[in-house]
Amino acid sequence: RRHSESHRHRCEIERRILTPCLARDDFWWLAVRSGRTNNWTPWICSNWLLCNLLIERDPARRLAAVLKSLRSIDFFIDRNPDDGGCDEGPTYWTRAGASLFDYLDTLQSATSGAADVFSEPKVREMGRFIYRAHIAERWFVNFADAPARMLPECTLVYRFGRAIGDAEMMKFGAYVLGLSGGRRQGVDSLPRRLPALFTLKEMSAVSGAAPLPRDVWLPQTQVMVARPRAGSAEGLFLAAKGGHNAESHNHNDVGHFIIFAGGRPVLIDAGVETYSRKTFSGERYAIWTMQSQYHNLPTVNGVMQRNGCEFAARDVQYAADDAGVTFSLDLAGAYPPEAGIVSWRRTFRFVRAGGIDIEDAHRLAAPSSDVRMHLLTPCAVDIRDGGVIALSPRPLADGLTSGAATLRYPFADWSARCEEVPIDDPQMRVMWGERVCRIVVQKREAGEEGTFVLNVDRTAAG
Repeated sequence: RRHSESHRHRCEIERRILTPCLARDDFWWLAVRSGRTNNWTPWICSNWLLCNLLIERDPARRLAAVLKSLRSIDFFIDRNPDDGGCDEGPTYWTRAGASLFDYLDTLQSATSGAADVFSEPKVREMGRFIYRAHIAERWFVNFADAPARMLPECTLVYRFGRAIGDAEMMKFGAYVLGLSGGRRQGVDSLPRRLPALFTLKEMSAVSGAAPLPRDVWLPQTQVMVARPRAGSAEGLFLAAKGGHNAESHNHNDVGHFIIFAGGRPVLIDAGVETYSRKTFSGERYAIWTMQSQYHNLPTVNGVMQRNGCEFAARDVQYAADDAGVTFSLDLAGAYPPEAGIVSWRRTFRFVRAGGIDIEDAHRLAAPSSDVRMHLLTPCAVDIRDGGVIALSPRPLADGLTSGAATLRYPFADWSARCEEVPIDDPQMRVMWGERVCRIVVQKREAGEEGTFVLNVDRTAAG
């Protein structure tokens, strides 16, 4: 019976994987015809390579399959930005950059080290993305389809760090092991489980630490991160993005930002609901979490950002020094013409000594009575006189609490209100509990030109 089962397994792998992958070019993830890649490419190729090396008996077919899968992996690496950014978010990194690691590690082993590309700068940067997207504890910068809280697989992070010679990444893997209570997290396939078993002892001897880099700037992905100092979650944290609205697992969120205080969420990206048919259909942008009006972004004349690669940031600029960070971009291109936006210059000024200013200087085609700024928060909200909004800690799920901060806005020209957004999806409730709040700051009367400045101070309002 054992022989029969083994034969059946071999036949099914041959029928379902080896023959079709070698014979066909119309699978989009191969990128041969489509030119498209995302996490599917390294995820499938890593498993195809392993099956081919273990099961294929014909040396000529085995070599042909290796070379064909290498071509698709080349497409994937080539189409990734030099900065190593994963526009699919940190959750999908585990099946994008990390599946690339699976593939390259298998290839290196099968060739006794002759095929080693871990010294390639782009491959190294793709590995480092996972700790650059880390905020504090289990919190990550969750642009695109990603939950705000997650843990990557610790041994996978460690092994990738070891392969590229990055001691900080290795320590981060050990840190994640500590967060998980000494138990591996997210080891979801046999090709990862076996190496993990032989890595845990070595990794357990490493002192875990989160790198928490002071500054991150990914110029092609157009994502930035800023902290007062490296290695500490104290103080204010800012992450912001430019990009375009046809990114993989896209949300319409050009110019969106996240702010934490002391490692706790203040202004957030809500994340993504449990996947359904609607998520990957023409109705995707009917889901509230995908819409710009439920990100920290403006809505003008009732018009939100639109999806498509042509809806993108313009004139993106970034500068950082010991005093702080300035990041600016024009959001106008992310909105369709009916919004009536000529230009919308958003400038982030992060001061390491304390405080963040977000300045929006807009020019409209005509005066408007419907210009709104949206801010999403898990905090308790108290809108006070004089343009002050106090955000105070509120219990979230899993024994967590939100952060606290004070927002100030130009109250003479703008008014604010708070709307509750109920959370029905179980995946999102694990992060935020039963609700989040959307603060809507609305211009009383908007002329063709105007400026809105939001100041964020970690000090709670008295």
